[in-house]
Amino acid sequence: MPLNRRKFLEKSAVTGAGVALASAVGAPAAQAADVAGSKKGHKPAKRYSLTVMGTTDLHGHVFNWDYFKDAEYKDTAGNAQGLSRISTLVNQVRAEKGRCNTLLLDAGDTIQGTPLTYYYAKVDPITAPGGPVHPMAAAMNAIGYDAVALGNHEFNYGIETLRKFEEQCDFPLLGANALDAKTLKPAFPPYFIKKFHVAGAPPVKVAVLGLTNPGIAIWDKAYVEGKLTFPGLEEQAAKWVPKLRSMGADVVVVSAHSGSSGTSSYGDQLPYVENSAALVAQQVPGIDAILVGHAHVEIPELKVTNTATGKTVVLSEPLAYAERLSLFDIELVFEKGKWTVASVAASVLNSNSVADDPKITKLLKADHDVVVEYVNQVVGTATQTLTTVDARYKDAPIIDLITKVQEDVVKAALASTEYASLPVIAQASPFSRTSEIPAGEVTIRDLSSLYVYDNTLVAKLLTGAQLKAYLEYSAEYFVQTAAGAVVDVEKLTNANNRPDYNYDYVSGLSYDIDIAQAAGSRIKNLTYNGAALDDAQQFVFAVNNYRANGGGAFPHVASATELWSESTEIRTRIAEWVTAKGVLNPADFASVDWKLTRNGTPVFA
Repeated sequence: MPLNRRKFLEKSAVTGAGVALASAVGAPAAQAADVAGSKKGHKPAKRYSLTVMGTTDLHGHVFNWDYFKDAEYKDTAGNAQGLSRISTLVNQVRAEKGRCNTLLLDAGDTIQGTPLTYYYAKVDPITAPGGPVHPMAAAMNAIGYDAVALGNHEFNYGIETLRKFEEQCDFPLLGANALDAKTLKPAFPPYFIKKFHVAGAPPVKVAVLGLTNPGIAIWDKAYVEGKLTFPGLEEQAAKWVPKLRSMGADVVVVSAHSGSSGTSSYGDQLPYVENSAALVAQQVPGIDAILVGHAHVEIPELKVTNTATGKTVVLSEPLAYAERLSLFDIELVFEKGKWTVASVAASVLNSNSVADDPKITKLLKADHDVVVEYVNQVVGTATQTLTTVDARYKDAPIIDLITKVQEDVVKAALASTEYASLPVIAQASPFSRTSEIPAGEVTIRDLSSLYVYDNTLVAKLLTGAQLKAYLEYSAEYFVQTAAGAVVDVEKLTNANNRPDYNYDYVSGLSYDIDIAQAAGSRIKNLTYNGAALDDAQQFVFAVNNYRANGGGAFPHVASATELWSESTEIRTRIAEWVTAKGVLNPADFASVDWKLTRNGTPVFA
């Protein structure tokens, strides 16, 4: 099976962007309970119990399977993954509460993240004539999701793929702050409304508002610029929540692809907060609960006080990869002619407590098996084992493979242009701490585990001075460590909680990172071709699209002149490079470009 069995359709446009504002769905009648202890002579008030279930950041995990290891998924915490496990939990909750008293939501990042999702976006794409149904659509339809918020990774394969996925789903993809760039009207349904019928009382009307991440404008600029715009969550929630209340919503739930920390990874490049779920709860009156996504953390229950009303808003984030299911248990009381939320309590269920749902296993086993066969294709032979185990603090040959591939691709692309004579250098990050390419046969899954993201390649024009600033910013990743202090590699990195994917190697230059120095003054002995780097010299910088568009807030790169870009994933380019070589020999790509020092003395021998 070739790397790309069908040609990927690159053209993307905002098509069919209808604004299906509401969908009222009746449920079988549920019996409302009388409130105990009512005053004598007064008709008892009615109570109704509603359970909202939620997942987020599924990232293509249907089964508890690690495609990179070709084995059942395992981690030290004993977690299990996959929608098949979630389906079992959902079935249990529905059996306990009554399906007519439950709602199932997701907070986004659905169609990117595993070889399974890559395969059906690029190898056998759902956009091709007569193409397959996306396995995530098939699974979520079978489980019975009611609504799903758009995540930023929904846009990674372009708008055409997203629209096809939307077409295949039996539920709406919500994005109140995903607007058509020309009309500024919603390009996706902003909300979803469902009625829950209650015996002896009017129906309970539940509105779900979907909000996505403003960072899409940066991270997937190539696909969305001029087509879609993404204003802030607080602003759009303030616009839509009063509308939902005026339409008679008794309960307002927000499904937000935005973390709760109030921080942003993109600095001041956008005027909107990346992780603003708690700010929405604090600033916008009328919200009862928020299903939180994007941050990949577990928050069973977080209570935030709305500053305008003093009311408590309950948030929950169910980790990621279908490892948890959030539950919002909402109690309502019918008094004075209307339903009022009396209480909200949140908790999470663990997917490791149940087995796979055989219905989901049967439905998607064929899709899964095709992808397992694909990732186990042998594309070359490695002369020695390469690993990322210490790549975050030592210059590792396995990361040099990434930069070498990027350099070669960009050099070839610019060969007949005015920039052909400029030196090409490249960046790469140690994404994984456990990736390994074993000696002997090399498969697609080995190479995919090295580059776990679907990033594509961009060529930017930078000067020597800009590259030095770039390296200084990257070096902030290391914890300042005095020359005489004991070095603990587990405490050496991730200063200020910076993730590994926001630390960059830069190939083609030679430099030391002096971690005894304060951040901003760590790059020493910076040279190119054996001479001190000239601040004015121009370089072609081969960089992934996440970084090129401002991801990680590295200086200069987002505003630098773009010389070239492509839509083929870097992961695919690595596989092509290894396939062409046949033999993966470090002699063809490895070099020692940098090392850690303390006051000039190397940290590692």
